[in-house]
Amino acid sequence: MRIAEMRLHPIAIADGPLRSSYGLHSPYALRTIVELRSTDGFTGISETYGGDRPLAALEALRARVVGMDPFHLTGLWMDIEAGAATDAAAAQDPKTAGRTQAWLVPGENPLDQHARSFAAIEVACLDLIGKALGRPVCDLVGGRARHKVEFSAYLFYKHAGGGGLGLDTRSDEYGEALSPDQIVKQAVQMCDTYGFREIKLKGGVLDPDVEIASIKALYDTFGPTVPLRIDPNCAWSVDTSVEVGRALKDELANGGYLEDPCAELEGMAEVRRRLQAEGITTDFASNVSVTCFDHVVKAKQLDAVQVVLSDPHYWGGIRAQQRLSHLCETLGMGLSMHSNNHLGVSLMAMAHAAAAAPGMTHACDTHYPWQTAKDEVIVGGRVPFHDGCVEVTDRPGLGVELDYDQLARLKERYEKLEYRKRDDEAEMRKHVDPNWKRVLPRW
Repeated sequence: MRIAEMRLHPIAIADGPLRSSYGLHSPYALRTIVELRSTDGFTGISETYGGDRPLAALEALRARVVGMDPFHLTGLWMDIEAGAATDAAAAQDPKTAGRTQAWLVPGENPLDQHARSFAAIEVACLDLIGKALGRPVCDLVGGRARHKVEFSAYLFYKHAGGGGLGLDTRSDEYGEALSPDQIVKQAVQMCDTYGFREIKLKGGVLDPDVEIASIKALYDTFGPTVPLRIDPNCAWSVDTSVEVGRALKDELANGGYLEDPCAELEGMAEVRRRLQAEGITTDFASNVSVTCFDHVVKAKQLDAVQVVLSDPHYWGGIRAQQRLSHLCETLGMGLSMHSNNHLGVSLMAMAHAAAAAPGMTHACDTHYPWQTAKDEVIVGGRVPFHDGCVEVTDRPGLGVELDYDQLARLKERYEKLEYRKRDDEAEMRKHVDPNWKRVLPRW
């Protein structure tokens, strides 16, 4: 069996006006669907970041991918990795010269490009192999540690609006959320709909006192049995991070954590030392300062991070996710999973990756509730959640197929958009504050 054809489908999916320390989400999020067709007539698919840069990186691999044996992924990785060193010159700014997401939104760091591109090809190859063999993807990497993968409610401060533009403007399912009471309302609605039993709040948007009040309001509503997390994406100074950690020492206990409160592992280590000196043992998590295997070792040495947020999309695929699980188990660290805007193809790739990772200790993040059925690209519509979980079935491959009519509509929408990259800062200046810039730390 060989890969006879590679098709790349850039698409756009409606996204609401969600806020983070990076800025404001655009009316559409950009994604890319990868389709590999074999000489045997099977098709494997994956979903990855969208826009010009990810698309060009995948296009550059076409000659290497077409004609290859989909089982021979190690050789592909070695070839991609060999060329990755030459890409280092693409990041001239010292602030962006490392493989972290402190300064660049996921999908836009050129030093992550090789891992992201390989992951997209790897997942499509595994889906292809699974369909050819009649086995689910998780079985191809050793089998599953769990049949159901738990996800968390992912809350955002947001402005009114449901995303989309013009005649494609969407209804606002969750409404404005710029206060603690509105965040609680959003959480109750999302948990009632999907059955989530863990909750994460994207912070770094409002004054820390408001975000502290939001977590406390969630704690008062859901009680101590529902783990809570807050992720300000490095918006706070070390001093502010200590103040927030002190204020939320009870609310973030019992399985919760404080995620990327400040930039760089050294800063997080200092915050943890100062809190521990006061007897506060809140766990810290990261997907910004820990994005590759070298970072995990450093995070452990500094005692800066206790929970690593993985993501098969930029860690290098499902097998890399599994290796990360083994490493975290060896080092005595917890594991969860980061999320970006995504559709059902990515959701199932995340589910298979988590199912095959025995060291997964926390519910995974997902943006899936923020996307709508109108944009789903898989046959049969949206992936169902039961009690906050996605079931990993015995269906071959990822267990999903493309709806080509939907795919064509999403591609047509992409072609009509004026932008080809995610730029949350520009969106903030356009709609909220013409002088807004992402400043770290902001508080």
